[in-house]
Amino acid sequence: MIMKSSACNNHSPLKTEDSGEEEVDNGDQKNSLQNFENREKRVAGPGEHPLQFSYAFWFSRRTPGKQTTASSYDQNLKQVGSFASVEQFWELYSHTVRPSDLSGHSDFHLFKEGIRPMWEDDANKAGGKWIVRLKKGLASRCWENVILAMLGEQFMVGEEICGAVISIRYQEDILSLWNRTANDLQTTSRIRDTLKRVLNLPPNTIMEYKTHTDSLKDNSSFRNTDVFMR
Repeated sequence: MIMKSSACNNHSPLKTEDSGEEEVDNGDQKNSLQNFENREKRVAGPGEHPLQFSYAFWFSRRTPGKQTTASSYDQNLKQVGSFASVEQFWELYSHTVRPSDLSGHSDFHLFKEGIRPMWEDDANKAGGKWIVRLKKGLASRCWENVILAMLGEQFMVGEEICGAVISIRYQEDILSLWNRTANDLQTTSRIRDTLKRVLNLPPNTIMEYKTHTDSLKDNSSFRNTDVFMR
């Protein structure tokens, strides 16, 4: 059974024993990618309420201040569970550590199954993300609001949403929502407006949009590159 308890101490969001989930291989990047592509997608079970898309939770953690390459970042990603129905989501989510309980430089990712949470993924490379910086203590509530809005298709932009990331940092936490097409201004504006509503953000909240092309150029997820490197 998957439990919360000591997950923060062993740098994992879930205990893996008896979880039924296959860990991403920490070997070379090619084998890791092959394991991911060969993984059977989850489907809704009998009597369950299927979601429009199936999703996977990912977790990553690294030593702050250390430059990260695409290869090392890929190897550090751990897929910790997937789901295709409302029931499967709550079963998994109820046993995950909440973002506000994580420490250090940690990231939770929720992406549609078949999309790796990497700028280079085919579904992401022409897109970008909206970035919201959060005061400490708000991460868990904001993360839950965003992922429930994703699963409930509240953004009303078809298949544009790729996934969401909550980045736990020392002085602030950062929530980002990824979409496929950075140059579609109508779609990115709709995502921004829905995100503001979902998070109940004040009208004067500053939100940033950064394309994954720019992230690849400066090897940084966020604008403040001296602090927040991938």
